[in-house]
Amino acid sequence: MEEGKNIRLTSAEITQIWTAYMNDTALVCHFKYFISKVEDKEILSLLRQSLDIAQGNVKALTAIFNKENYPLPYGFNLEEDVDVTAPRLYSDTYMLNFLHEGAQVVLQAYSIMLTTSVRSDIYSYFKERVVLITDHLREIKELLLAKGLYIRSPYLPTPENHDFVKDQSFLTGYFGERRPLAGTEILNLYTNFQRNALGVATMIGFSQVAKSKEVRKFLVRGKEIAAKHCEVFGSKMKEDDIPIPMTWETEVTDSITYTFSDKIMMFYSTALIGLSVGYYGTAMAMSPRRDLGVMYTRLIAEILKYAEDGAKIMIKHGWMEEPPRALDRDELAKKKSN
Repeated sequence: MEEGKNIRLTSAEITQIWTAYMNDTALVCHFKYFISKVEDKEILSLLRQSLDIAQGNVKALTAIFNKENYPLPYGFNLEEDVDVTAPRLYSDTYMLNFLHEGAQVVLQAYSIMLTTSVRSDIYSYFKERVVLITDHLREIKELLLAKGLYIRSPYLPTPENHDFVKDQSFLTGYFGERRPLAGTEILNLYTNFQRNALGVATMIGFSQVAKSKEVRKFLVRGKEIAAKHCEVFGSKMKEDDIPIPMTWETEVTDSITYTFSDKIMMFYSTALIGLSVGYYGTAMAMSPRRDLGVMYTRLIAEILKYAEDGAKIMIKHGWMEEPPRALDRDELAKKKSN
């Protein structure tokens, strides 16, 4: 129905393709490096698929920007942001888990982007990517399962019948006897632990190869925050004898050779913080027990402060690319008066 019509991109649509372009150009750098280091042939095959998807996305998004006569984001590139000849920084196991977590993040993001897309070509783009990433994620899960590396969430006992909450104590959790964790609360504690555990390994590797002392200090702080959050989530699960997922610190090598640019590492770090805020907010909404809500509120405040400090570093070094934004009408008025 939209063929032949000059329909402008909405603020949501232009922001979505801008964000997707930034993420995919960064992923191309990551996958190129991983492919040059991975030894497992099955993981190599998945990495090549991931690279093909990311490069295809960049090509398609570039065509959309050009069609709209909209300036292409600078993003990231192989010449400036990665040295594929650098020594191995992460193990094959880490790379496979990076693919798994990354595919989940992309699928969730693209699903949201799909729901807010209106113009037919943008809607079709994200619809096709959702299908593509869904199939790719299934392949990654299958390989994790085959290698015995997939970490399943805890099992719950089967109830005899359905039941209803009968007491306000279902919501309490500050003092006295606490009810056992509900399934949704376990799910969020477990998955947030896993994300932070992978984040710890990521930050360790990044901090080892960072050039700037300021960036290195920021990344070490990020590692410490992620490790502390793992401890917090783990303590809540231990209270109900819920098994705690494994961590990935040992999947990082001792390399200190330049591998990724400080710019791309700061981009990934701040992006991970943004994702954590969203995940923690969702977990808080899904956790009726009040002590968990207080816990997530405190953790969100901590990472928001960390995010602000990261943004200051990126702005200081000219690494933060400005996203699409509304016109500054006051500034236009000032130019006119001059």
